[in-house]
Amino acid sequence: MALRMKGAASTLAAVPVATPDRLLRVERAAQAFVALACASLLGVAAWLQPAASGIGTHRQLGLPSCSWPSTMGIPCPSCGMTTAFACAADGRFLDAFHAQPLGLLLAIGTTALAIASAHSAVTGARTVSILWSMVGAKGWWALGAFAVGAWGYKILVMRGMP
Repeated sequence: MALRMKGAASTLAAVPVATPDRLLRVERAAQAFVALACASLLGVAAWLQPAASGIGTHRQLGLPSCSWPSTMGIPCPSCGMTTAFACAADGRFLDAFHAQPLGLLLAIGTTALAIASAHSAVTGARTVSILWSMVGAKGWWALGAFAVGAWGYKILVMRGMP
């Protein structure tokens, strides 16, 4: 951690500042929290038994059934996410894709964020910041388009098409 001296020579006070290549302790602690949160999410996903139907795995967590399929005749945009995470955590990537393509992508992203955050927490490197800046506006638009496409895919799957 770099220190910058502030004030006159007689009243010097050390003020910690982040350098361009290293994080402050509080930033490292935040990265450790993010890594732990991501690892916890993936750990719960690994503990769950994926529902064979591609939806409903979240019921093992005590959550209610999704009402969209019965009331609207289509899955909600997040239907199959928990199942996809559970399948991905078990290394069953094709099953995860079939359950919810966006869920597979988010599970992979959660794993990458866990690793990058842990690296930043341990080394102080700005790994997450660098990765985040690489996504850019086009990346977020692409993710949004993928989310809409994944929802469309899930609708087709529930109707027995693919």
